[in-house]
Amino acid sequence: MINDSNRMTITDENGNEKVMEIILTFDSDDGSRHFVLFKDPSENKEESVYAYSFDDDGNLDQVIDEEELEMCGEVLSAFQNPDVKEEPDD
Repeated sequence: MINDSNRMTITDENGNEKVMEIILTFDSDDGSRHFVLFKDPSENKEESVYAYSFDDDGNLDQVIDEEELEMCGEVLSAFQNPDVKEEPDD
């Protein structure tokens, strides 16, 4: 459940609610899938970013597809490093 513009509450496998910090949300190129990248603010690891897809009702599903994970990583990298231009594929 998204609480406000940068926080959301999730329920873990033990039924405990945790407040997460949203890094960014975005849609797939064709607009058919919505994604949210977030981190647990209680973890001190910058590299611990979680990637989930979500529907219009706010239901979350962890991204496990390799291509989608790669896309999420590329979007995150572009977001964190906006001045870096991506090299075109040959």
